[in-house]
Amino acid sequence: MAACLLLGLVLAALAAGAVAVARGEEPGGIEEVWTALFGPPDLGPVDFAALARVPSRNDALACAPDVCPLARADAVPPDFAVAGARLREIVRAVAERQPRTALVFTDAWGEQDRYVARTAWLRCPDTVTVEIVGRGEGRSSLALYIRSQVGCPVPATSRARLDRWLAAIARAAATEANEG
Repeated sequence: MAACLLLGLVLAALAAGAVAVARGEEPGGIEEVWTALFGPPDLGPVDFAALARVPSRNDALACAPDVCPLARADAVPPDFAVAGARLREIVRAVAERQPRTALVFTDAWGEQDRYVARTAWLRCPDTVTVEIVGRGEGRSSLALYIRSQVGCPVPATSRARLDRWLAAIARAAATEANEG
């Protein structure tokens, strides 16, 4: 009898989970479940100069050593032949083209923006923090850090997202530099 009750509870929990996933961003959907369990999906600002990565975290970092001296980066972004303000616009345009991605914070006085990007099926939230770094007249670079709030089952998600963003930003910046 107890085994049947336990099996019934497990099946009910699985059914409720399936309904939440199916509802996605709708009220009562999986996004509300993640928020209830783990808090708001935006993990807040990043101090790149003091950033020390946690080995167990599902994250990915693109940053030059002079910008992130304490963190081991997965990639070093290039210096782009575009001014910082224009690179920020390029990054925003790239973010707007990413599926399930929304701007959640822009620093009016600084150079940092944050986005929340979600995985396709479980809609697990990642905070994508981008900081523009000036590199002299008409040149700039960026620091890009993607952190998974929930740590969904696919650990390579953050790194794959980082690579996609960097490639799209590099293409757009190269096009901009060639036209200018």
